[in-house]
Amino acid sequence: MLKNKIKFQGKKNSEFIAELRQRVTEYFDSNNISKFGNMNLVIKAIFMFSLYLTPYFLMLFGVIHSFGGVFAAWILIGMGKAGVGMAIMHDANHGTFAKNRKINNFLSKSLYLLGGFPLNWQYQHNTLHHGFTNIDGQDEDIDPGKVMRLSPHKPLLKAHKFQHIYGWFLYGLMTLSWVTTKDFAQLKRYRDNGVTLNTKKSYKQLFFILTLAKILYYSVFVILPIIVLPFAWYWILLFFFVMHFTAGFILTTVFQTAHVVPETLYPLPDEKGSMENNWAVHQLLTTSNFAPKNKVLSWFIGGLNYQVEHHLFPNISHVHYKKISKFVKEMAGKHHLPYHVQPGFISAVIEHGRMLRKLGRI
Repeated sequence: MLKNKIKFQGKKNSEFIAELRQRVTEYFDSNNISKFGNMNLVIKAIFMFSLYLTPYFLMLFGVIHSFGGVFAAWILIGMGKAGVGMAIMHDANHGTFAKNRKINNFLSKSLYLLGGFPLNWQYQHNTLHHGFTNIDGQDEDIDPGKVMRLSPHKPLLKAHKFQHIYGWFLYGLMTLSWVTTKDFAQLKRYRDNGVTLNTKKSYKQLFFILTLAKILYYSVFVILPIIVLPFAWYWILLFFFVMHFTAGFILTTVFQTAHVVPETLYPLPDEKGSMENNWAVHQLLTTSNFAPKNKVLSWFIGGLNYQVEHHLFPNISHVHYKKISKFVKEMAGKHHLPYHVQPGFISAVIEHGRMLRKLGRI
């Protein structure tokens, strides 16, 4: 990854974001609504944590003991893992779950419970992905390694011709990579690039915390089940794999269908590091919504089907995105700017598959 020397053109189309922010502010003020999460988000948090943890404890205490029941329980845990990540951890790490910073900070630590490392995630997601969306060499979300080509600016390999087929399986491995090697590789890379993840702790201290977090995670989700559950160790490893495959497939598919589709662009800076557009217009060009009328899907995935709104207003909780989406769409139309949206989730997935095929050929 390159160092962050990218500059957006602040004055170009600046009226769009200025008017939009004023409109959104007026909406919250006139309705006396907080931009943070509400009671619905609290209820969702309880549900997602229950979906994630209840099947685990039911297995451990022998309430669920049949092979089929235990297998299904691990799938539910995987769904809960994805749900906690999208609907709770995501808002908390953006500081929008609650107005109280201590609550956000506490819930951001739920990433440890999912097997991740909050400081890595915050830098990759909040700084790199949101700050430099779809910019090659900056946004790590479009740089999963040589095996997948998610940017037209990456080298084209012969294997990429089939990535629209094998890519879906690799998506399921995302969180498995996350809880094994990725966090350690990221921490080393950020240290080598001079990134300050925490002003109060050295990288040696962060490495110790990361290592301890991984040991605890594997102790809870691998070692303890091997000791307690009435199945051979290799079945536990299979269950663990199934859990992560379920979570990884859900998470990766949701995020990639918002940025790696035929409608979105992959702008590059000029030789001086300047982008053609300002930051807000850049978000419109590189992001797409999907399934805006699917309330159930939107509820489960933490409003991430409103990615345009999330990228323009990452400081607002996802529970408000549907309401403010009409302002974003209207203002984009007024200023003759794109507002990408797919009518359904399936159509968005199909479009992503088309983009994978395209990127595998040209």
